Amino acid sequence: MLTIALIRRGLLSLALIAGLAFTPASTPPVAQSGDNSRYAAIVVDAETGEVLFARNADARRYPASITKLMTLYLTFESLSKGDVKLTDTLTISIRAASEPPSKLGLAAGQTISLDNAMRATAVRSANDMAMAIAEHVGGSNDRFAARMTQKARELGMTQTVYVNPNGLPDSRQITSARDLSILARAIMRDYPQYYAYLGQHDWAYNGRDYRNTNGLLHTGNGYDGLKTGYINASGFNLAASAVRGDKRLITIVLGGRSTASRNAHVAALMDTGFELERARDRGQSIPITQAFFEQRGFGLSSSPAGEVQFASITSSGAAVPSNEANGDEGTAYAALARTPAPRPEPRTPARPATRSGQLPADLPADVTAILNGGRSPAATTTRTPAPRATPSRASGGWAVQVGAFRDETVARNWLTEVQRRFRTQFSSAERTVVDAEGWFRSRFTGMTEQSAQAACEALAARSVTCMVVRPQG
Repeated sequence: MLTIALIRRGLLSLALIAGLAFTPASTPPVAQSGDNSRYAAIVVDAETGEVLFARNADARRYPASITKLMTLYLTFESLSKGDVKLTDTLTISIRAASEPPSKLGLAAGQTISLDNAMRATAVRSANDMAMAIAEHVGGSNDRFAARMTQKARELGMTQTVYVNPNGLPDSRQITSARDLSILARAIMRDYPQYYAYLGQHDWAYNGRDYRNTNGLLHTGNGYDGLKTGYINASGFNLAASAVRGDKRLITIVLGGRSTASRNAHVAALMDTGFELERARDRGQSIPITQAFFEQRGFGLSSSPAGEVQFASITSSGAAVPSNEANGDEGTAYAALARTPAPRPEPRTPARPATRSGQLPADLPADVTAILNGGRSPAATTTRTPAPRATPSRASGGWAVQVGAFRDETVARNWLTEVQRRFRTQFSSAERTVVDAEGWFRSRFTGMTEQSAQAACEALAARSVTCMVVRPQG
Protein backbone atom coordinates (compact mmCIF):
# COMPACT_ATOMS: atom_id res chain seq x y z
CA MET A 1 0.00 0.00 0.00
CA LEU A 2 2.85 2.35 0.85
CA THR A 3 4.41 1.75 -2.58
CA ILE A 4 1.11 2.52 -4.34
CA ALA A 5 0.71 5.71 -2.31
CA LEU A 6 4.22 6.84 -3.21
CA ILE A 7 3.61 6.16 -6.89
CA ARG A 8 0.35 8.13 -6.80
CA ARG A 9 2.08 10.99 -5.01
CA GLY A 10 4.82 11.03 -7.65
CA LEU A 11 2.28 11.07 -10.48
CA LEU A 12 0.42 13.97 -8.85
CA SER A 13 3.69 15.89 -8.57
CA LEU A 14 4.48 15.29 -12.21
CA ALA A 15 0.97 16.42 -13.14
CA LEU A 16 1.54 19.65 -11.20
CA ILE A 17 4.79 20.27 -13.06
CA ALA A 18 3.09 19.66 -16.41
CA GLY A 19 0.19 21.91 -15.49
CA LEU A 20 2.45 24.81 -14.52
CA ALA A 21 4.61 24.42 -17.58
CA PHE A 22 1.85 24.16 -20.17
CA THR A 23 -1.06 26.25 -18.85
CA PRO A 24 -1.49 29.30 -21.10
CA ALA A 25 -1.32 32.61 -19.27
CA SER A 26 -1.01 36.25 -20.17
CA THR A 27 1.87 36.47 -17.69
CA PRO A 28 2.98 32.86 -17.16
CA PRO A 29 4.56 31.88 -13.85
CA VAL A 30 7.18 30.12 -15.95
CA ALA A 31 7.95 29.90 -19.63
CA GLN A 32 5.58 27.85 -21.71
CA SER A 33 6.99 24.93 -23.64
CA GLY A 34 6.61 24.03 -27.27
CA ASP A 35 7.76 27.31 -28.81
CA ASN A 36 10.36 29.95 -28.30
CA SER A 37 8.42 31.71 -25.56
CA ARG A 38 11.19 30.27 -23.39
CA TYR A 39 13.58 32.81 -24.91
CA ALA A 40 14.79 35.71 -22.78
CA ALA A 41 17.94 37.80 -22.93
CA ILE A 42 19.69 40.76 -21.36
CA VAL A 43 23.02 42.53 -21.90
CA VAL A 44 24.38 44.57 -18.99
CA ASP A 45 27.42 46.75 -18.36
CA ALA A 46 29.00 44.90 -15.43
CA GLU A 47 30.50 48.00 -13.82
CA THR A 48 27.55 50.40 -13.99
CA GLY A 49 24.64 47.95 -14.18
CA GLU A 50 23.27 49.78 -17.22
CA VAL A 51 20.99 47.54 -19.27
CA LEU A 52 22.06 47.80 -22.90
CA PHE A 53 19.55 45.32 -24.31
CA ALA A 54 16.64 43.37 -22.85
CA ARG A 55 14.09 40.97 -24.27
CA ASN A 56 11.57 39.25 -21.97
CA ALA A 57 14.10 40.08 -19.24
CA ASP A 58 11.57 40.03 -16.39
CA ALA A 59 9.59 37.01 -17.57
CA ARG A 60 9.82 33.98 -15.31
CA ARG A 61 12.00 31.18 -16.63
CA TYR A 62 13.55 27.96 -15.35
CA PRO A 63 17.21 28.59 -14.41
CA ALA A 64 18.41 24.97 -14.80
CA SER A 65 22.09 24.67 -13.80
CA ILE A 66 22.62 28.43 -13.70
CA THR A 67 21.13 27.84 -10.24
CA LYS A 68 24.63 26.80 -9.22
CA LEU A 69 25.74 30.43 -9.37
CA MET A 70 23.72 31.11 -6.22
CA THR A 71 24.99 27.90 -4.64
CA LEU A 72 28.54 29.11 -5.19
CA TYR A 73 27.70 32.69 -4.12
CA LEU A 74 26.56 31.44 -0.71
CA THR A 75 29.64 29.22 -0.50
CA PHE A 76 31.86 32.22 -1.25
CA GLU A 77 30.00 34.11 1.49
CA SER A 78 30.59 31.32 4.00
CA LEU A 79 34.27 31.14 3.07
CA SER A 80 34.63 34.89 3.57
CA LYS A 81 33.00 34.69 7.00
CA GLY A 82 35.23 31.78 8.01
CA ASP A 83 32.28 29.44 8.50
CA VAL A 84 33.85 26.92 6.11
CA LYS A 85 37.30 26.39 4.60
CA LEU A 86 38.46 25.26 1.16
CA THR A 87 40.19 22.32 2.86
CA ASP A 88 37.00 21.11 4.53
CA THR A 89 36.21 17.46 3.85
CA LEU A 90 32.73 16.75 2.53
CA THR A 91 31.30 13.26 3.06
CA ILE A 92 28.88 12.41 0.27
CA SER A 93 25.40 11.67 1.57
CA ILE A 94 22.96 9.15 0.13
CA ARG A 95 20.89 12.03 -1.26
CA ALA A 96 23.86 13.71 -2.92
CA ALA A 97 25.06 10.43 -4.42
CA SER A 98 21.59 9.75 -5.83
CA GLU A 99 21.32 13.03 -7.75
CA PRO A 100 21.00 12.37 -11.52
CA PRO A 101 23.61 13.46 -14.10
CA SER A 102 25.44 15.57 -14.85
CA LYS A 103 27.46 14.42 -11.80
CA LEU A 104 30.92 13.56 -10.57
CA GLY A 105 29.69 10.14 -9.48
CA LEU A 106 31.13 9.68 -5.98
CA ALA A 107 29.38 7.02 -3.91
CA ALA A 108 27.71 7.70 -0.58
CA GLY A 109 30.36 7.74 2.14
CA GLN A 110 33.17 8.88 -0.14
CA THR A 111 34.83 12.21 0.56
CA ILE A 112 35.99 15.26 -1.38
CA SER A 113 37.42 18.63 -0.40
CA LEU A 114 35.19 21.68 -0.57
CA ASP A 115 37.61 23.18 -3.08
CA ASN A 116 37.24 20.25 -5.47
CA ALA A 117 33.49 20.08 -4.94
CA MET A 118 33.28 23.75 -5.98
CA ARG A 119 35.37 23.09 -9.07
CA ALA A 120 33.22 20.11 -10.00
CA THR A 121 30.12 22.30 -9.62
CA ALA A 122 31.52 25.14 -11.74
CA VAL A 123 33.32 23.14 -14.45
CA ARG A 124 31.49 19.80 -14.63
CA SER A 125 28.13 21.26 -13.50
CA ALA A 126 27.95 18.30 -11.12
CA ASN A 127 24.54 18.00 -9.50
CA ASP A 128 25.79 15.66 -6.78
CA MET A 129 28.56 18.07 -5.75
CA ALA A 130 26.17 21.04 -5.64
CA MET A 131 23.97 19.03 -3.26
CA ALA A 132 26.99 18.03 -1.16
CA ILE A 133 28.00 21.70 -0.88
CA ALA A 134 24.47 22.70 0.11
CA GLU A 135 24.40 20.09 2.86
CA HIS A 136 27.83 21.13 4.12
CA VAL A 137 27.23 24.88 4.06
CA GLY A 138 23.53 24.96 4.92
CA GLY A 139 22.96 21.74 6.83
CA SER A 140 20.32 20.37 4.46
CA ASN A 141 18.84 20.98 1.04
CA ASP A 142 15.76 22.65 2.48
CA ARG A 143 17.61 25.05 4.75
CA PHE A 144 20.12 25.92 2.04
CA ALA A 145 17.38 26.51 -0.56
CA ALA A 146 15.59 28.86 1.85
CA ARG A 147 18.86 30.76 2.29
CA MET A 148 19.25 30.91 -1.48
CA THR A 149 15.82 32.48 -1.91
CA GLN A 150 16.40 34.89 0.97
CA LYS A 151 19.73 35.99 -0.51
CA ALA A 152 18.05 36.49 -3.88
CA ARG A 153 15.61 38.89 -2.23
CA GLU A 154 18.45 40.75 -0.51
CA LEU A 155 20.21 41.20 -3.85
CA GLY A 156 17.06 42.50 -5.56
CA MET A 157 16.23 39.35 -7.54
CA THR A 158 12.48 39.81 -7.40
CA GLN A 159 11.43 36.96 -9.72
CA THR A 160 13.63 34.22 -8.27
CA VAL A 161 12.73 31.26 -6.06
CA TYR A 162 15.03 28.33 -5.26
CA VAL A 163 14.11 24.89 -3.95
CA ASN A 164 17.33 23.01 -4.73
CA PRO A 165 21.01 23.93 -5.20
CA ASN A 166 21.63 22.41 -8.63
CA GLY A 167 18.75 23.39 -10.92
CA LEU A 168 17.24 19.93 -11.37
CA PRO A 169 13.64 20.17 -12.63
CA ASP A 170 11.12 21.61 -10.19
CA SER A 171 8.18 23.72 -11.35
CA ARG A 172 8.64 26.10 -8.40
CA GLN A 173 12.28 26.95 -9.11
CA ILE A 174 12.11 30.09 -11.23
CA THR A 175 14.13 33.16 -12.14
CA SER A 176 14.46 35.80 -14.86
CA ALA A 177 17.23 36.99 -17.14
CA ARG A 178 17.41 40.30 -15.25
CA ASP A 179 17.69 38.51 -11.91
CA LEU A 180 20.54 36.37 -13.20
CA SER A 181 22.40 39.47 -14.38
CA ILE A 182 21.99 40.92 -10.87
CA LEU A 183 23.45 37.73 -9.39
CA ALA A 184 26.37 37.73 -11.84
CA ARG A 185 27.24 41.33 -10.90
CA ALA A 186 26.93 40.48 -7.20
CA ILE A 187 29.46 37.65 -7.50
CA MET A 188 31.96 39.94 -9.24
CA ARG A 189 31.37 42.79 -6.79
CA ASP A 190 31.23 40.86 -3.52
CA TYR A 191 33.66 37.98 -4.04
CA PRO A 192 36.13 38.81 -6.82
CA GLN A 193 38.71 36.62 -5.08
CA TYR A 194 36.62 33.55 -5.93
CA TYR A 195 35.39 34.55 -9.38
CA ALA A 196 38.08 32.42 -11.08
CA TYR A 197 36.11 29.29 -10.15
CA LEU A 198 33.55 30.32 -12.76
CA GLY A 199 36.08 30.77 -15.54
CA GLN A 200 38.20 27.66 -15.14
CA HIS A 201 38.59 26.06 -18.58
CA ASP A 202 39.52 22.57 -17.44
CA TRP A 203 39.78 20.62 -14.21
CA ALA A 204 41.63 17.39 -13.42
CA TYR A 205 40.39 15.05 -10.71
CA ASN A 206 41.21 11.42 -9.89
CA GLY A 207 43.02 10.91 -13.18
CA ARG A 208 40.26 12.40 -15.34
CA ASP A 209 40.18 15.70 -17.18
CA TYR A 210 36.93 17.67 -17.27
CA ARG A 211 36.25 20.45 -19.76
CA ASN A 212 34.04 23.40 -18.81
CA THR A 213 30.51 23.15 -20.20
CA ASN A 214 30.78 26.82 -21.22
CA GLY A 215 32.27 26.50 -24.70
CA LEU A 216 32.75 30.27 -25.06
CA LEU A 217 35.58 30.11 -22.52
CA HIS A 218 37.64 28.25 -25.10
CA THR A 219 37.13 30.78 -27.90
CA GLY A 220 39.11 33.68 -26.45
CA ASN A 221 37.45 37.05 -27.05
CA GLY A 222 37.72 37.87 -23.36
CA TYR A 223 35.20 35.33 -22.03
CA ASP A 224 35.93 34.39 -18.42
CA GLY A 225 32.64 33.05 -16.96
CA LEU A 226 30.00 32.24 -15.81
CA LYS A 227 27.64 29.19 -16.11
CA THR A 228 25.60 27.06 -18.50
CA GLY A 229 22.30 25.31 -17.88
CA TYR A 230 19.89 22.89 -19.52
CA ILE A 231 16.74 21.01 -18.63
CA ASN A 232 13.98 20.08 -21.05
CA ALA A 233 11.64 22.77 -19.75
CA SER A 234 14.18 25.60 -19.95
CA GLY A 235 16.05 25.02 -23.19
CA PHE A 236 19.74 25.87 -23.34
CA ASN A 237 20.72 28.68 -20.95
CA LEU A 238 23.94 30.63 -20.54
CA ALA A 239 25.14 33.40 -18.27
CA ALA A 240 28.32 34.77 -19.86
CA SER A 241 30.80 37.51 -19.05
CA ALA A 242 33.60 38.95 -21.15
CA VAL A 243 36.20 41.70 -20.87
CA ARG A 244 37.48 43.65 -23.85
CA GLY A 245 39.64 46.68 -23.30
CA ASP A 246 38.44 48.38 -20.12
CA LYS A 247 34.84 47.18 -20.46
CA ARG A 248 33.14 44.12 -19.01
CA LEU A 249 29.72 42.99 -20.22
CA ILE A 250 27.37 40.35 -18.88
CA THR A 251 25.00 38.58 -21.27
CA ILE A 252 22.24 36.21 -20.22
CA VAL A 253 20.40 34.09 -22.79
CA LEU A 254 17.69 31.64 -21.75
CA GLY A 255 15.76 29.18 -23.90
CA GLY A 256 18.26 28.47 -26.68
CA ARG A 257 17.50 25.61 -29.08
CA SER A 258 20.92 23.99 -28.87
CA THR A 259 24.33 24.53 -27.33
CA ALA A 260 25.69 25.80 -30.64
CA SER A 261 22.86 28.23 -31.44
CA ARG A 262 22.78 29.53 -27.88
CA ASN A 263 26.53 30.16 -27.86
CA ALA A 264 26.34 31.88 -31.25
CA HIS A 265 23.49 34.09 -30.04
CA VAL A 266 25.32 35.05 -26.85
CA ALA A 267 28.44 35.84 -28.87
CA ALA A 268 26.45 38.00 -31.30
CA LEU A 269 24.81 39.93 -28.47
CA MET A 270 28.15 40.36 -26.74
CA ASP A 271 29.84 41.58 -29.93
CA THR A 272 27.05 44.11 -30.45
CA GLY A 273 27.37 45.30 -26.87
CA PHE A 274 31.08 45.92 -27.23
CA GLU A 275 30.47 47.60 -30.58
CA LEU A 276 28.10 49.97 -28.79
CA GLU A 277 30.68 50.68 -26.08
CA ARG A 278 33.35 51.46 -28.69
CA ALA A 279 30.97 53.83 -30.46
CA ARG A 280 30.40 55.64 -27.19
CA ASP A 281 34.12 55.87 -26.57
CA ARG A 282 34.45 57.60 -29.94
CA GLY A 283 31.98 60.22 -28.74
CA GLN A 284 28.89 58.90 -30.53
CA SER A 285 25.66 59.71 -28.71
CA ILE A 286 23.47 56.63 -28.26
CA PRO A 287 20.56 57.67 -26.06
CA ILE A 288 18.57 54.44 -26.60
CA THR A 289 20.87 51.44 -26.49
CA GLN A 290 17.98 49.04 -27.19
CA ALA A 291 17.55 50.66 -30.60
CA PHE A 292 21.23 50.06 -31.34
CA PHE A 293 20.65 46.31 -30.89
CA GLU A 294 17.34 46.29 -32.75
CA GLN A 295 18.93 47.96 -35.77
CA ARG A 296 21.20 44.92 -35.91
CA GLY A 297 18.36 42.42 -35.82
CA PHE A 298 17.91 41.78 -32.09
CA GLY A 299 14.33 42.26 -30.96
CA LEU A 300 11.20 43.76 -32.39
CA SER A 301 10.51 47.28 -31.17
CA SER A 302 6.93 47.07 -32.40
CA SER A 303 6.12 44.11 -30.15
CA PRO A 304 8.43 44.08 -27.11
CA ALA A 305 6.38 41.56 -25.17
CA GLY A 306 5.34 39.15 -27.92
CA GLU A 307 6.30 35.50 -28.02
CA VAL A 308 8.98 35.44 -30.67
CA GLN A 309 11.03 32.73 -32.25
CA PHE A 310 13.97 35.01 -32.90
CA ALA A 311 15.41 34.75 -36.38
CA SER A 312 18.87 35.05 -34.85
CA ILE A 313 18.40 32.39 -32.16
CA THR A 314 19.11 29.53 -34.58
CA SER A 315 22.61 29.60 -35.99
CA SER A 316 22.82 29.06 -39.74
CA GLY A 317 25.98 27.06 -39.14
CA ALA A 318 24.59 24.41 -36.82
CA ALA A 319 21.87 21.82 -37.02
CA VAL A 320 18.99 22.16 -34.62
CA PRO A 321 18.49 19.07 -32.45
CA SER A 322 15.00 17.67 -32.00
CA ASN A 323 13.09 18.97 -29.03
CA GLU A 324 11.79 15.60 -27.94
CA ALA A 325 9.18 16.79 -25.46
CA ASN A 326 7.76 19.86 -27.10
CA GLY A 327 7.37 19.48 -30.85
CA ASP A 328 9.99 20.61 -33.30
CA GLU A 329 9.31 23.60 -35.51
CA GLY A 330 13.02 24.34 -35.23
CA THR A 331 13.95 21.44 -37.49
CA ALA A 332 12.72 23.52 -40.42
CA TYR A 333 16.14 25.17 -40.24
CA ALA A 334 18.14 21.96 -40.11
CA ALA A 335 18.69 22.10 -43.86
CA LEU A 336 20.93 25.12 -43.28
CA ALA A 337 23.50 23.03 -41.44
CA ARG A 338 27.04 23.11 -42.79
CA THR A 339 28.80 21.20 -40.01
CA PRO A 340 27.54 18.89 -37.25
CA ALA A 341 26.52 20.66 -34.06
CA PRO A 342 28.83 20.19 -31.07
CA ARG A 343 27.82 17.51 -28.62
CA PRO A 344 25.07 19.01 -26.42
CA GLU A 345 25.40 19.38 -22.67
CA PRO A 346 24.15 16.42 -20.63
CA ARG A 347 20.35 16.30 -20.63
CA THR A 348 18.74 15.94 -17.25
CA PRO A 349 15.54 13.91 -16.84
CA ALA A 350 12.59 15.49 -15.10
CA ARG A 351 11.65 14.35 -11.62
CA PRO A 352 8.78 15.13 -9.24
CA ALA A 353 8.86 18.37 -7.31
CA THR A 354 9.94 18.29 -3.66
CA ARG A 355 8.76 20.64 -0.97
CA SER A 356 11.29 23.14 0.35
CA GLY A 357 11.92 23.85 4.02
CA GLN A 358 11.06 26.92 6.07
CA LEU A 359 10.21 29.75 3.69
CA PRO A 360 11.45 33.30 4.12
CA ALA A 361 8.71 35.53 5.54
CA ASP A 362 9.00 38.24 2.89
CA LEU A 363 8.30 36.16 -0.19
CA PRO A 364 5.58 37.54 -2.50
CA ALA A 365 2.22 35.79 -2.25
CA ASP A 366 2.41 34.31 -5.76
CA VAL A 367 5.88 32.89 -5.15
CA THR A 368 4.83 31.41 -1.80
CA ALA A 369 1.85 29.79 -3.54
CA ILE A 370 4.16 28.10 -6.03
CA LEU A 371 6.48 26.84 -3.29
CA ASN A 372 3.53 25.46 -1.35
CA GLY A 373 2.47 23.40 -4.34
CA GLY A 374 -0.25 25.73 -5.58
CA ARG A 375 -0.68 27.93 -8.61
CA SER A 376 0.45 31.47 -9.09
CA PRO A 377 -2.54 33.80 -9.57
CA ALA A 378 -1.13 34.55 -13.01
CA ALA A 379 -1.43 30.88 -13.94
CA THR A 380 -5.22 31.06 -13.83
CA THR A 381 -5.43 33.79 -16.45
CA THR A 382 -6.51 32.45 -19.81
CA ARG A 383 -4.81 33.94 -22.83
CA THR A 384 -6.91 34.54 -25.92
CA PRO A 385 -5.35 32.54 -28.77
CA ALA A 386 -3.93 34.51 -31.65
CA PRO A 387 -6.22 34.53 -34.70
CA ARG A 388 -5.31 31.93 -37.27
CA ALA A 389 -4.22 33.40 -40.55
CA THR A 390 -5.56 32.19 -43.83
CA PRO A 391 -2.73 30.56 -45.80
CA SER A 392 -1.48 32.95 -48.42
CA ARG A 393 -1.97 31.95 -52.03
CA ALA A 394 1.28 30.72 -53.50
CA SER A 395 2.74 33.23 -55.91
CA GLY A 396 5.08 30.72 -57.55
CA GLY A 397 8.84 30.74 -57.76
CA TRP A 398 11.33 30.71 -54.94
CA ALA A 399 10.89 32.13 -51.44
CA VAL A 400 13.00 33.20 -48.47
CA GLN A 401 11.74 32.34 -44.99
CA VAL A 402 13.07 34.66 -42.26
CA GLY A 403 11.30 33.29 -39.20
CA ALA A 404 8.44 31.32 -37.69
CA PHE A 405 6.33 32.75 -34.88
CA ARG A 406 3.39 31.87 -32.65
CA ASP A 407 1.80 35.29 -33.20
CA GLU A 408 0.65 36.37 -36.67
CA THR A 409 1.12 40.07 -35.91
CA VAL A 410 4.70 39.49 -34.84
CA ALA A 411 5.32 37.49 -38.02
CA ARG A 412 4.05 40.37 -40.17
CA ASN A 413 5.97 42.97 -38.17
CA TRP A 414 9.16 40.98 -38.61
CA LEU A 415 8.64 40.86 -42.37
CA THR A 416 8.23 44.64 -42.40
CA GLU A 417 11.38 45.09 -40.33
CA VAL A 418 13.47 42.77 -42.50
CA GLN A 419 12.28 44.48 -45.68
CA ARG A 420 13.12 47.87 -44.15
CA ARG A 421 16.67 46.73 -43.44
CA PHE A 422 17.15 44.81 -46.71
CA ARG A 423 15.23 46.88 -49.24
CA THR A 424 17.55 46.01 -52.12
CA GLN A 425 17.27 42.25 -51.63
CA PHE A 426 13.44 42.22 -51.39
CA SER A 427 12.44 45.20 -53.56
CA SER A 428 10.34 43.05 -55.92
CA ALA A 429 9.30 40.30 -53.48
CA GLU A 430 5.91 39.86 -51.85
CA ARG A 431 5.53 39.64 -48.06
CA THR A 432 3.63 36.49 -47.14
CA VAL A 433 2.69 34.89 -43.82
CA VAL A 434 1.93 31.17 -44.06
CA ASP A 435 -0.08 29.53 -41.27
CA ALA A 436 1.37 26.07 -40.61
CA GLU A 437 -0.55 24.47 -37.73
CA GLY A 438 -0.26 27.44 -35.42
CA TRP A 439 3.19 28.59 -36.58
CA PHE A 440 3.16 31.73 -38.71
CA ARG A 441 6.03 31.58 -41.19
CA SER A 442 7.38 34.91 -42.44
CA ARG A 443 8.34 34.59 -46.12
CA PHE A 444 9.32 36.73 -49.07
CA THR A 445 7.84 35.08 -52.15
CA GLY A 446 7.90 35.47 -55.92
CA MET A 447 11.70 35.38 -56.18
CA THR A 448 14.09 33.69 -58.57
CA GLU A 449 16.50 31.10 -57.26
CA GLN A 450 19.43 33.48 -57.78
CA SER A 451 17.75 36.42 -55.98
CA ALA A 452 16.61 34.20 -53.10
CA GLN A 453 20.10 32.76 -52.59
CA ALA A 454 21.68 36.23 -52.76
CA ALA A 455 19.17 37.66 -50.31
CA CYS A 456 19.77 34.86 -47.82
CA GLU A 457 23.52 35.41 -48.03
CA ALA A 458 23.03 39.12 -47.33
CA LEU A 459 20.89 38.34 -44.28
CA ALA A 460 23.35 35.77 -42.97
CA ALA A 461 26.15 38.32 -43.21
CA ARG A 462 24.15 40.48 -40.77
CA SER A 463 23.42 37.55 -38.39
CA VAL A 464 19.79 37.25 -39.50
CA THR A 465 18.87 33.61 -40.06
CA CYS A 466 16.94 32.72 -43.20
CA MET A 467 16.05 29.71 -45.31
CA VAL A 468 15.65 29.45 -49.08
CA VAL A 469 12.39 27.64 -49.94
CA ARG A 470 12.10 25.82 -53.26
CA PRO A 471 8.98 26.13 -55.45
CA GLN A 472 6.23 23.72 -54.41
CA GLY A 473 5.00 21.04 -56.79
